[in-house]
Amino acid sequence: MVAGDIEFSTELQAYIDEWCKKEGGLVMMLHRIQHEFGYIPRAAAEKLSRISGIPLAKIYGVITFYHFFKTTKPGKHRIAVCMGTACYLKGGQDLLEETRSILSIEPGEVTDDGLFSIDEVRCLGCCGLAPVMMIDDEVYGKLTKEQLPDIIAKYRAL
Repeated sequence: MVAGDIEFSTELQAYIDEWCKKEGGLVMMLHRIQHEFGYIPRAAAEKLSRISGIPLAKIYGVITFYHFFKTTKPGKHRIAVCMGTACYLKGGQDLLEETRSILSIEPGEVTDDGLFSIDEVRCLGCCGLAPVMMIDDEVYGKLTKEQLPDIIAKYRAL
């Protein structure tokens, strides 16, 4: 099967050319593809397979093994709710349930307007701020579910 009409930037193509010859390069190439597109479109995985010679089944094996990689386009604003031990014990589940309720979506889904998607993650590395949620690149710590409507409203206005 030939990859669809997907274009890789010159920078991405150069990165793939460099990393496809290195041991362990597949994960690095997938990170770069996801950085460029926001997720890993099937056509990009197919094109990577053609360029690198790595079987598509192996590429998908890596994509589906690591939760970080996404095969569907996320919302404009990606919400990550930490469910690591510290966050879970300090109310992470309440944050997740409240976020789901406000946005009317489940983890892995995108709101109808395309603005938000939610991911349940194992650790954001901010255990001292538990419970933690991250929207795009901004971390919110020591959260309560009562704070969520105002935080989400801020991103709706962007």
